[in-house]
Amino acid sequence: MRRREFITLVGGAAAAWPLAAGAQQAARMTRLGVLLYSTPQAESQVELVRSGLRELGYVEGRNLVVSYYYAEGKPERLPDLAAALVRESPDLLLALGGDVAPHAAKATSTIPIVFVSSADPVQLGLAASLARPAGNATGVTLLQDDLASKRLELLKEAVPRVSRVAFLWNPDHPDNELREAQRAAQSLDVRLQLAEMRGSGDLESAFRAVTQADCDGLYVVSSRHTALNTRKIVDFALKGRIPLAGGWGAWARAGGLLSYGPNVDDMYRHAIDYIDKILKGAKPADLPIQQPTRFELVINAKAGKMIGIDIPPILLARADEVIE
Repeated sequence: MRRREFITLVGGAAAAWPLAAGAQQAARMTRLGVLLYSTPQAESQVELVRSGLRELGYVEGRNLVVSYYYAEGKPERLPDLAAALVRESPDLLLALGGDVAPHAAKATSTIPIVFVSSADPVQLGLAASLARPAGNATGVTLLQDDLASKRLELLKEAVPRVSRVAFLWNPDHPDNELREAQRAAQSLDVRLQLAEMRGSGDLESAFRAVTQADCDGLYVVSSRHTALNTRKIVDFALKGRIPLAGGWGAWARAGGLLSYGPNVDDMYRHAIDYIDKILKGAKPADLPIQQPTRFELVINAKAGKMIGIDIPPILLARADEVIE
């Protein structure tokens, strides 16, 4: 029989399931700890991790126990949750998010950590460098500096009349997108209008800034808070007939005009591969932090028609996916 244990922690929650029973308990059980910002149910990539591990032979209830410690969207809980998870002494700790991983790294310098981050791991203090992490943490980052200029170029190509682009970003998110976008904007004769969003409470003021500046384009920097508010941001752009460019496919599929960036599922598979390698004896310090190498252009032609934009055929022909 399988059972679930839900353990209430200080300011958070944890779950470890399923546990082995009977003769299965004699098998060597790998213990994986997972630190999350929200909940296992709310973070869609959790199931991708579980299925990926199953494909590699790590089966929950047979040779794997997974403990989920999650902050339920309350970041102030993360330090205590990370400390509690470390006290369980898992074989490896998986931290999902650049706002989550630093808490795991502060909680332990000995337990191996694999992270997935949309922020810069070096700026976060997770690694000495991408090529040589040097410590007990490695993983993948979705960042690639030149993507910012490419996204702005694609937005200008899709909508040549664009001249004032709202740049929706979190100043506290460690990345180089603003710097790279500013460089591209100069050569494209585009002016960037900064719209700050440090949390969901800033969204309405950011929208007002975009409207008051009469922006005719919207560039969204993918981060925890913009991702959590994808629907609201896309609806704002559609209502205002503003072409939106986002960081990866989810933005275009939700109704933005286009997205250009890594395949997020592919990047998670790299993280799963690192989990396997470390559990088999590799050291995190010897595994370079993976950056995306394959990028997808997704264009939502249907959304374009809704806001009165006809995407140039030559651009549609280059897209990896076109939503009609």
